[in-house]
Amino acid sequence: MSIYVLKKFLYKKRIYIPSVFMFIGVFRDLNITPNPIACNRCMNAIEEIYEFKQLCIQTETTIRNLRQQGAIKEEVLGNNIKVELSNLQIISDNYLEINKEEVPVCIEESSKTELYYCYNCNFNTNNKTILVQHLVLENVKLKHTGEKPFKCNICDYCCTTNWSLRLHMCKHTREKAFKCNLCDHGCTTKADLKIHVRKHIGEKPFKCDICDHCCTTKSNLKQHIRKHIGEKPFKCDICDHCCTTKSNLKQHIRKHTGEKPFKCNICDYCSITKTKLKIHIRKHTGNKPYKCNICDHCCTTKSNLKIHIRKHTGEKPFQCNICDYCCTTKWDLTVHMLKHTGNKPYKCNICDRCCTTKRDLKIHIRKHTGEKPFKCNICDYCSNQMRSLKTHMRKHTGEKPFQCNICDHCSTTKWDLKLHKRKHTGEKPFKCNICDYCSITKTKLKIHVRKHTGEKPFKCSICAYCTITKLSLKNHMSKHTGKSPFKCNTCDYYTTNMSSLKSHMCKHTSEK
Repeated sequence: MSIYVLKKFLYKKRIYIPSVFMFIGVFRDLNITPNPIACNRCMNAIEEIYEFKQLCIQTETTIRNLRQQGAIKEEVLGNNIKVELSNLQIISDNYLEINKEEVPVCIEESSKTELYYCYNCNFNTNNKTILVQHLVLENVKLKHTGEKPFKCNICDYCCTTNWSLRLHMCKHTREKAFKCNLCDHGCTTKADLKIHVRKHIGEKPFKCDICDHCCTTKSNLKQHIRKHIGEKPFKCDICDHCCTTKSNLKQHIRKHTGEKPFKCNICDYCSITKTKLKIHIRKHTGNKPYKCNICDHCCTTKSNLKIHIRKHTGEKPFQCNICDYCCTTKWDLTVHMLKHTGNKPYKCNICDRCCTTKRDLKIHIRKHTGEKPFKCNICDYCSNQMRSLKTHMRKHTGEKPFQCNICDHCSTTKWDLKLHKRKHTGEKPFKCNICDYCSITKTKLKIHVRKHTGEKPFKCSICAYCTITKLSLKNHMSKHTGKSPFKCNTCDYYTTNMSSLKSHMCKHTSEK
């Protein structure tokens, strides 16, 4: 077996045998005549190993001289010894060895550790064999030089190894050779499949030493630990935003560039992440895989399920540091804090209205456009937001989930219950600045102020009638149409307004 074949076999198996390198070095040092049958590849391999050995000898000599000159300072950090160079530039050194004999006497025996550092990257180890393997491996050499010889012929992707390129090409071909036998999921590598299977069996072998968090992969554990130590090594070049992972930084940069590469094949929705697209598609399919174990509620995401469970437990972990407000989500707290600051960053481009959230602005704009995408499947009711439709549906079902703790009154919404309680407390927070009128709602105060100003925004399309409320206009329109929306459930009486019906109902009660 030639030296080249032996070397290739040892590195392929990640085995390092110093005697082999020593033999090759002696072979060269003693000027033994090479075997005339040996090929040039064998001789080149021997030459590379010999040069590496000479480099190691030169490095050790240089470091020894530097220590004697006091150019290297040593300090103890925990159980490791960190070696730093001061005011010196070393060109030929590839790794650094700290000998036990040269460690100061004051260091305890348990803290003596030999560390080997690669000068080209941040790699370090306490095993000299591993460092040698690190330096000799071809893909590591390419990482040091920054060279990426393997290029994708479809996109601009470049990498240091052929294996990485093969994995990348699977994204274009969508080839997933490794299939899960528990579900339909496919993976490009066997390692990815192994990680995926852990989700089914619930295996989480990597545990955090600080808290009880467990992960399926070592990389996820590393990212989790960064939350404890506050490390955010990946910084945005455009703004001051920092991220714990490279993928999070990539997603953040898309906010600056406006890039949304993940597109829905059903509607025009685009997303900056594949995860958000996956969640969006569930709206089309109606798939809600996360089910509450207390009630029958199902959610499209795990985070939504976590928020839903807080309704059962009553947990409100996000608290305002100005007032007593508590909420179940961080987003609700962020919106609440805008009330204290008075900041309304989202402005309507049609009117002067400003909103605290982008979602509120979107709903507001629908008032201008007249868009009402949420329709009732029982009657002709339409709404510009889902919340209003849900409240409307309770009229059909008769559901009134919010009950007063003072009386038997029940409401269809939480807001209506809050207004009802003000009747018990006598609270009227909305005051007129012209007269002494006070109201329990802002809407009623707004209607009252119109009496002072004479404003009548609701106009009849048939005659010249104007009124201050929408309800009054609706009652007026029934005179033109001949429809009487308010009917007595005792007799055949019809009327165009609620107050007349209430007066009529008193006649039936007095008869009894």
